[in-house]
Amino acid sequence: MIEENVKNKVLLIDPLKCDGCRECEKACAQKHTGNRKIGLKRIQIMGTGDGTFFVPSTCRQCVEPPCMSVCPKGAISRDVQLERVVIDTKLCVGCAMCVSACPSGSMTFAHDLGLSYKCDLCDGDPQCVQVCEKNAIRYVESNRLHHNRVRESARAMLGGRARPKERILQAIKEEERL
Repeated sequence: MIEENVKNKVLLIDPLKCDGCRECEKACAQKHTGNRKIGLKRIQIMGTGDGTFFVPSTCRQCVEPPCMSVCPKGAISRDVQLERVVIDTKLCVGCAMCVSACPSGSMTFAHDLGLSYKCDLCDGDPQCVQVCEKNAIRYVESNRLHHNRVRESARAMLGGRARPKERILQAIKEEERL
């Protein structure tokens, strides 16, 4: 049974906080393979060549996943309990069509196993989140996903002024006049 507090949650990644330590990759590999070597990780740290900017990248758990649409064997499905996309390795035939269809490049193919794999949110307890000391990866309710971004955008739009509610109402009234 899935706990209510993990339903409708998503990974929220803030690349500005990521320092490229790769602990998330190691924790992921440990969870799925029992080995901290990052070969079969479901999250990948990408970065600039000069080491000044890092971006954790993982499956976005698409609402209408292209990988699921192209799978000829129906091995990819949507788990409605955890709002995630999962692969049934017993049905996967290793055609790798899902890898080509993935819009975020997060579907990976293990040539030695002949199977595709991707983030499964660690069954509702993402290990990448547990080890991220910089808080660059968080597991949040999907309805709050853009809340901070909207608030920050509003603050920037208002020039960081102290009374944002009044300024927002004023901006709405001005828009209505146009």
